Amino acid sequence: MSHTIEAPGAVIAYDVREVQGSSKPTLMLIGSPMDATGFTTLATFFTDRTVVTYDPRGAGRSQREPGAGESTPGIHADDLRRVIEAVGGPVEVFASSGGAVNALALVARHPELVSTLVAHEPPAAPVLPDRANAERLIQQMRETYEKEGFGSAMAQFMAITSHVGELPEDIGELPVGDPAAMGMPTEDDGTRDDVMFAQNLITCTHYEHDFDALRAASTRVVPAVSVEGAGTMAARGGEGVAQRLGVEAVVFPSHHGGFMGGELGYPGEPEAFAAKLREVLDGA
Repeated sequence: MSHTIEAPGAVIAYDVREVQGSSKPTLMLIGSPMDATGFTTLATFFTDRTVVTYDPRGAGRSQREPGAGESTPGIHADDLRRVIEAVGGPVEVFASSGGAVNALALVARHPELVSTLVAHEPPAAPVLPDRANAERLIQQMRETYEKEGFGSAMAQFMAITSHVGELPEDIGELPVGDPAAMGMPTEDDGTRDDVMFAQNLITCTHYEHDFDALRAASTRVVPAVSVEGAGTMAARGGEGVAQRLGVEAVVFPSHHGGFMGGELGYPGEPEAFAAKLREVLDGA
């Protein structure tokens, strides 16, 4: 069942797949900038418990006020708090990519709302040894978006996120593909309101996590990485978070979006991924 809840400057849409009488905690599945549709397949493997998904502000059905600026992980964390309080917590959370950044911000502020957080491949530049280069490249990507639009910026995004190992100082050192050959638009349509590039790119990747609060939290925080993503920025972000927390990152099957079926055209191994997630959650 779909619901909405008001937050400052936004209306947040969320879905509740309710299971009556289950002894299992509610499981919340979080992405960013990806909306709830990306978890359609994964949710089907957890029919023994209530599952909650949501659209981050500005994505999918969740609307922001016109002219709103960038959304910080703190703002997203407050949206998540509102949803969890509406459905009843504490909950278990699987959060991926930017959703993992936002969920870590939530746990640092409200650990009582989350019993276990599996933080899958947060693109956390500040924990990388090549932090300065990563932040510089991301800033260059943002400048490309402002100057040339979505297609050119997405080509740079693919080059950065697929690169294995430490990142170079300049985006010109990376093999950036042709947007047209990658099936992306080559014409600039003039819009500058993309949910990733305009709203979340810098604030998410540059976010300074409160590791003191995370280490002190009652929440069991489980950083996670993908087996196919070894050496990429997102996987290295997960490993860096794990190191800061003094734990080992758990390795999940497939790639960065390995929990998906055909939702976004690049299917992973959702059944194996769900089995690993269940193993981690049940290990609490």
